[in-house]
This record gives sequence, structure tokens and C-alpha cells, in this order.
Amino acid sequence: MSVDKMVIFGAGYSGKAVGRAKPDAGIRIAGTTRSPEKFEALRQAGIEPLVFDGSLTDELVEELAETTHLLISIAPDEAGDPVLNAAREKILRGMPKLQWIGYLSTVGVYGDHGGAWVDETAECRPVSRRSVMRLKAEQEWLALGVDSGLPVAVMRLSGIYGPGRNALVNLTNGTAKRLIKPDQVFNRIHGEDIAGAVWALARQDRGGIFNVTDDEPAPPQDVVTYAAKLMGATPPPEIPFETAQLSPMARSFYGENKRVSNAALKAAGYLFRYADYRTAFDAMWAAGNWNEGEARSPMKRG
Repeated sequence: MSVDKMVIFGAGYSGKAVGRAKPDAGIRIAGTTRSPEKFEALRQAGIEPLVFDGSLTDELVEELAETTHLLISIAPDEAGDPVLNAAREKILRGMPKLQWIGYLSTVGVYGDHGGAWVDETAECRPVSRRSVMRLKAEQEWLALGVDSGLPVAVMRLSGIYGPGRNALVNLTNGTAKRLIKPDQVFNRIHGEDIAGAVWALARQDRGGIFNVTDDEPAPPQDVVTYAAKLMGATPPPEIPFETAQLSPMARSFYGENKRVSNAALKAAGYLFRYADYRTAFDAMWAAGNWNEGEARSPMKRG
């Protein structure tokens, strides 16, 4: 079975990367946003823009009827998963061509494992409320797969970075920090590898749970130091974690320490373009595209 049409609910940073990485010119891609002001950015990424603010418009219903592959990149909230709330019955009974569902989640569902390696079989013990809601949404999408007989691929993303969202940008705008917490590591994933993983699984109509993450869990301060060296800049001073001024969300990230394995995704046949942050930073710096696109925190997930 081939990918004829994909609809992306929540075509943000990751969704636009999926659009730009379309493997076949004949594939149609539509994507939703809450804001018509973002329509042009979606078009530039090869995505036909649609509005979704929690309810299905007539236009969106028509698009879903022709959709073969569905990708969800919207975070749940206290009311649950907004796409399931609005479209569950449509997915079950009004999408006759649907072959595959992909759900972009977060490695945050694993919680803290004291720096140990985790794979998709590891116990999920989410700490933050947002990760608790993510795990519940994962379970509901997998259950929908059982009810519909469709493969559902849950893709657990680590810290997202790429053009416009990286330590080079943060050094330039003065927001980069080198926080020192002994033995703390994070995994990362370049936006192009998120897109690559989505297309690899979608084209196989492959379901299951997959960690979408790089090969190298690394201390966050090392990434800033490497970026500064590339730029020929002086890295910011080291700050002990205990005395750092952080938002509650940023501090919560440091309360979870784990090394996330990507072996299952590799076993599914995916070859990473950027297996570690150094390879990616070297490529972005050489191409001069490191400051293009959306500038947001490189540790943003999902």
C-alpha cells in the first residue's frame, strides 16, 4: 500500500519538517493550525493548510475522507486528546481509505530512570502532569488502533532541535546557559530525523512504539560548549543547577535522567541522518541554515 494523502493534525515545527521531507511528489499533504496567519508557512513546507481548533470543519471532514495516512502532533490537555475528542468516530467510520496512524509523543513518558538505558519495553512512570497526559493519549490511540484494525505507530520524541531551534541560536540571542548537574544527560533528535522516521514507518504501514532519538545521550552543557566552539565564541559560564534560575518546566526536565535507546527504530530499517548533535551542528553551521525557521527552546518535546 502506498501513501497517497497524509493529514497532519498540528503542523508545527515537526509537522513542517515532515512536509518538507515528502519522499514522492505525488503525495498530497494537508496540515492543521489554529491560526490562519500560519497558512503561508505551511504552504512553504509543501502542506495544504487547514484550520482545526478542536472541532471538525466541513473542509477538514472532506480532506479526511480521502486520507490514507494520519499523523497527530497535538499535545493533550486536561480535556484529553483534542483530535480523539473531535474525530474518533470519523476515524472509525468516515475514513475508508485510512491505512496508518502516527502519533508523536515524548520520551517524557518514561519519567526518571536514574540515568539508566531505557527502551520501548521499559516501565513508564511519568513525573510531570503533561507526561501523564501524554501516556494516557498514547494508550487511547493504541486502543483506537485495536478497535479500527489499523496500525498505530507511537513515536516517542526526545529533545527536538534543528534550524531555528538549537544552541547556536541561543548563543546568538543570549539565552544559552551551561547548567551543571552531575551525571545528567539528555537525548536529542533533529527535525529531519523526526520526518525521516515518520516517512519510514508510514511507508511500511508499520505500527508499534518507537523511540525517535539520537545515538548519544549527552550532558546539556556539552552541547552549548560545542556550539560555542563552532562559532568561535566564548561559552557562557557554568552555573550549578542548584542555584540556577529556571522556570518550573525547565527544572522539571532536569528531574528526569535516562539514556534512551533507538534500537527498535533502527531495526525497522531507519538510518539516521544525524546520529549525534556534533554531526548535526557541523552540517547546520556549514550550510548556514542554523538560524532559519522557528526559534524555540531546543529541549521542547513533542
